[in-house]
Amino acid sequence: MSGNIPYVPQREEPATFRARAATVSLTVKDLQKSIAWYRDVAAFMVDEEWQRDGKVVGVSFKAGEVELWLAQDDGAKGWDRVKGEGFSVQFTTTQDVDMLATGIKERGGVLESEPTDMPWGARVFRVKDPDGYKLAFSQDKE
Repeated sequence: MSGNIPYVPQREEPATFRARAATVSLTVKDLQKSIAWYRDVAAFMVDEEWQRDGKVVGVSFKAGEVELWLAQDDGAKGWDRVKGEGFSVQFTTTQDVDMLATGIKERGGVLESEPTDMPWGARVFRVKDPDGYKLAFSQDKE
């Protein structure tokens, strides 16, 4: 028998967790300001608004197959608590990230980093939303 048999990992028993999609939900200080930023600057599409007692308290956005939810902070943990520290969300796209970055800047957004080729074969730029949540936009460069 040949010594060049490829290694095939075995599935864990019980079965390991397998997800089909992920949705990120962010709590924000000023929901209307954040809605405007995600819609008008980052170019996400508003999918649904959630209301309580006639007031918008949350919204879901779509970007292709990806969902992002925003919810109004209720202040229970203090209005001045820092948001977004130690946390970032990466969106992978087939779109030209240079074009996306240019569009964000034209619509008043400020990039944390310009589009850059990464050693792992992606082109990435980063922004922060009004609450300091870090977003990375990534395009595979194959």
